[in-house]
Amino acid sequence: MDVKKTKYVVITPVRNEEQYIVYTLRSMTAQTIAPLEWIIVNDGSTDRTGEIIDRYAASTPWIRRVERQNRGFRKSGGGVIEAFYEGYSALSRNGWDYIVKLDGDLSFESDYFEKCYERFTENKKLGIGGGDIYNKVGDRFELEKMPHFHVRGATKIYRKECWKAIGSLIAAPGWDGLDEVKANMHGWETYSFHDLQVLHHRYTGDADGDWRISVKYGLSDYISGYHPLFMFLKCIKRLMNKPYLVGSAGHIYGYLSGYLKKIPQVDDKELIQYLRQQQLRKLTFRPTIWK
Repeated sequence: MDVKKTKYVVITPVRNEEQYIVYTLRSMTAQTIAPLEWIIVNDGSTDRTGEIIDRYAASTPWIRRVERQNRGFRKSGGGVIEAFYEGYSALSRNGWDYIVKLDGDLSFESDYFEKCYERFTENKKLGIGGGDIYNKVGDRFELEKMPHFHVRGATKIYRKECWKAIGSLIAAPGWDGLDEVKANMHGWETYSFHDLQVLHHRYTGDADGDWRISVKYGLSDYISGYHPLFMFLKCIKRLMNKPYLVGSAGHIYGYLSGYLKKIPQVDDKELIQYLRQQQLRKLTFRPTIWK
């Protein structure tokens, strides 16, 4: 297949991104392979986000804005998936080969998607992919290290066949790990492309603070069904990384709070069983998606 003929659609949920969305708009409109359609879901922004989107849409026919009513706050995890599916239902173009979930505070090279689809063409088992995320920390960008199988939710490319196999994305924290676990469970491969950089201009940790972001990730791991032993050892290992102590304490607090508050976990016993099996394989030095 000629990569230049790749057909893909993009959905971008955004909320109050007037400072950053122009980075993504400029990057997308400069791509060597344009999407069939780019739906930008304005999720109740109270700033000039919608106005900036409309300015680009006026000269780019494949950009379309979908407006959501303001819920009054930024809803972590579930909110972004609700907005994503509102964009998904608004798609008007059929026949796509890939669907992309893309954040609105990123920038990347003009041949980013062309190079991504080259990877998919080379590996027919690749179901989910995307570039490495580099977060803006102070005046520089730092690589966000992730497990081998993980592709950050900010830049997810799903092959159509894999998209159908995993079913719907889970509207809860942890959605961007569970989709990959499920894809692997169905025989697909998932990984990031380490030679392709995606710059993240609004680093989540800047807004939430170390404690809150650690608690959020711990709760996400609980909802995803992480094995308690794997979680405990993961937090022990985190003691060696910044933010020292706070990161581990917040992570385990968030995880345990899920049990104490009896928050529902993902309603997929087969998926949780597979996830925990993979984690135990990691702990016993056997082949696993964690690698």
